[in-house]
Amino acid sequence: MEKRQELYRGKAKTVYTTDDPAYLVMHYRDDTSAFDGAKIAQLAMKGETNNRFNAFIMEQLAAAGVGTHFVKLLNERESLVKNLKMIPIECVVRNVVAGSMAKRLGLSEGMPLVNPVFEFFYKSDALHDPMVNDYHILALGWASAADIEAMKTLTFKVNGVLKPLFAQAGLTLVDYKLEFGREAAKPQAPLLLGDEFTPDGCRLWDSSSQEKMDKDRFRRDLGNVIEAYREVGRRIGVPL
Repeated sequence: MEKRQELYRGKAKTVYTTDDPAYLVMHYRDDTSAFDGAKIAQLAMKGETNNRFNAFIMEQLAAAGVGTHFVKLLNERESLVKNLKMIPIECVVRNVVAGSMAKRLGLSEGMPLVNPVFEFFYKSDALHDPMVNDYHILALGWASAADIEAMKTLTFKVNGVLKPLFAQAGLTLVDYKLEFGREAAKPQAPLLLGDEFTPDGCRLWDSSSQEKMDKDRFRRDLGNVIEAYREVGRRIGVPL
């Protein structure tokens, strides 16, 4: 598989085309950002840490029957993935109150929820990823009713796989976001999980101390960001 030109440069990853239009190369950089790019830094070893972390999680999910775009690791910082046409929606599941939910509803961070809460957000840095619902998504043509139900089902299935995985490692999966799409050349194919699952896109707390082990360490200037990421990886078995 030959890596070719840059296709897209995000806040922390660069995506490249290959000699096969069905596949892309995802390159993880050391760049770190928060608050829609208002806060930016470079953190040594972040790219290789997230690349391996994501590969491990995607393999766990695939083994549990969740289809993903991940194909294989290529090197320390790059993975081969399927070329997906993405739905411009973030699917968020919250197991514990934190982040924007605490602010929006005036709730205490760390408050347990009787059952997981599901939320949709429109993916737009310029608009600060506003919350939307099924009616917005249908009216604006971002996804079909069948896609909406599939995204909900798959997102909760991920919760059923990862929540106990982290719990066994002494970690609480507080919340996370997922993005879905389907293979670009197969518009009728089932939805697949795209993008990544790393501590950049979820909240993980030590179950005993409640210490934050995710990107909130960067957002809140707590320090030791990558050390925390790698500790999470070590606990769940990521080969770092």
